[in-house]
Amino acid sequence: MYNVAIIGASGYTGAQLVQLVMQHPALALKGTYVSENSADAGKSIAQLHGNLAHVNAVLTPISDEALLELSQSVDFVFLATPHEASHDWMPILSSGRAKILDLSGAFRLKDTDVFAQFYGFAHTQEESLNKAVYGLAEWYASDIASANIIAVPGCYPTASLSALKPLANKHLLDDSVRPVINAVSGVSGAGRKASLTTSFYEVSLQAYGVLGHRHTPEIEAYLGAPVIFTPHLGNFKRGILATVTVKVKAGVTSAQLEQAYCEAYADKPIVRLRDSFPKIDDVAHTPFVDLHWKLDETSGYAVVTAAIDNVMKGAASQAIQCLNIMTAQPVETGLVL
Repeated sequence: MYNVAIIGASGYTGAQLVQLVMQHPALALKGTYVSENSADAGKSIAQLHGNLAHVNAVLTPISDEALLELSQSVDFVFLATPHEASHDWMPILSSGRAKILDLSGAFRLKDTDVFAQFYGFAHTQEESLNKAVYGLAEWYASDIASANIIAVPGCYPTASLSALKPLANKHLLDDSVRPVINAVSGVSGAGRKASLTTSFYEVSLQAYGVLGHRHTPEIEAYLGAPVIFTPHLGNFKRGILATVTVKVKAGVTSAQLEQAYCEAYADKPIVRLRDSFPKIDDVAHTPFVDLHWKLDETSGYAVVTAAIDNVMKGAASQAIQCLNIMTAQPVETGLVL
């Protein structure tokens, strides 16, 4: 058994991690933590999340002493924390034997100037950043297997890159035309903290972060090409539907697209290649990525749709996938029952 701790266990992603750890055959939950000044400190996880009423876990306030102890006493630490907290705590947490899976954006971007521009503070943890490996499980498994720090991808980048990387890797995209990504997320993507803009009563389908969202440079960095990314907020709880329009090179056929996706995901059990365009209900509360595509061979434009659960594949279950890779277990262990 591997002993794990979760910091930031009171939020949607943290609670999802608790559930996944509890159902995993090789993991033992050894601690659930929140920030020192959190209003949830001292509460049980069951008080906040009724679906975890069977879990006997108290939300312990974190401290520098606790961070140091965790670095030495457990095998893995999940950070479901704000970017600033992950950034500041990483040197202590990664100083011992524990391996760290960070679900914030603190260590996804290697370019610190770009990071400062999109996250609003300077990145000063150069050593940790150099060690961090991007945790897009289907594409970086060999790097993940030997890493001590995993930067678990953002939810929008997970959907977008899952759709685009098979085409980019086969050099099928027309480099002169940027892929256009229109993606819609449920309100859980904004976190558990109350906000008027993410209140169910206030939310109507709306674009936000237009031509400036912090996930744009993340998508571009791991695709290796510029994109136009427009996120939208929808009036539903969970899920992301990303519809991506691309221009392929002259002469590319539907059969080549089919081959690209089949080869990319042939041995990837979390990715499901669908016979029709997926919907969010197909993936909500599951770890799967559902993909479908269609090419107009006359114009050379293709549309690819990716559907994921933003809390699962967009965060918690992808972190578990990475842990499974790091411990040489089948990638779907504890996720696909």
